[in-house]
Amino acid sequence: MSVNEKPLKIACIGEAMIEMIVNPETFTANLDVAGDVLNVSIYLRRNLDAKHTVSFFSTVGTDTMSDHIVERVQSEGISTQNLQRHPHKVPGIYSIQTAADGERSFCYWRNDSAARTMFSTPQGPDFSSLNGYDVVFFSAITLAILPQPVRDGLFDWISGFRTRGGRIAFDSNFRPSLWENIETTQTEVTRAWSVTDIALPSVDDEMGIFLDIDEEAVLGRLRASGVRLGALKRGAKGPLAISFQGMDQIDYPVARHVVDTTAAGDSFDGAFLASYLTHNDHGAAMKAGHECSLKVIGYRGAIIPRIDEVTDTFDGIVR
Repeated sequence: MSVNEKPLKIACIGEAMIEMIVNPETFTANLDVAGDVLNVSIYLRRNLDAKHTVSFFSTVGTDTMSDHIVERVQSEGISTQNLQRHPHKVPGIYSIQTAADGERSFCYWRNDSAARTMFSTPQGPDFSSLNGYDVVFFSAITLAILPQPVRDGLFDWISGFRTRGGRIAFDSNFRPSLWENIETTQTEVTRAWSVTDIALPSVDDEMGIFLDIDEEAVLGRLRASGVRLGALKRGAKGPLAISFQGMDQIDYPVARHVVDTTAAGDSFDGAFLASYLTHNDHGAAMKAGHECSLKVIGYRGAIIPRIDEVTDTFDGIVR
């Protein structure tokens, strides 16, 4: 195992929203802040040494809800230097209702959210704020909320970024209602896989986007797209390593207590990246991601309490 001694700068590009966790019996809700890439950035930050920097790139408004989002992100030790404020738009909102088995259903109000304007300027898309970072993480939800010219500009920027030694991590989180049509989804996600260094898909999302018939079809297509390293998340079956290094597949522990799977994949991504980027050990990263996910799904909501906010132990996995 090699240890990365150099302080890393990691950029996470996505949308921060107001999360409403709905009690179906009383039709009341608890409010929090979440969003797939924000969730990843929080679990990444919690599992990284303090010498590394995690920055959240997005746009919110100037309203009180947006103020709360900024404060919440800052409270996790994440840089908000590139969390921009739009003078006329507000953040998106989503609600979650959770079934008895922990599976959840969502409802979104985000079509005109401030995050859709990130990187947009009167002169065209501007990604100069990403220069100087070592790793950039984004998701298919990030792509879905961006206008096509900004998507195109992002991929152009990524080409130069990787030439300079930067690394891209990507998760194909799929929300059908955010996309113009399935053909556009397939095109943009395939573009993303072709420039990805660390792939963190889930089998359900990949099959939903590309209509693959099974895991082997998913893995074959990912490899044909250029994916060489990462993890295929498979829910209760545990993750499957994506590697050409001949890694042995491992049977991972099954969750004993499932309350809410909202951030199962996001927490896996965050802990996997924290481990892999600092230790360069694929197997250890798989284990770290899975263990973090098991902890997180035992709590309600996307962001679980930190260890200093609860009385039970987190075994050092989620700090």
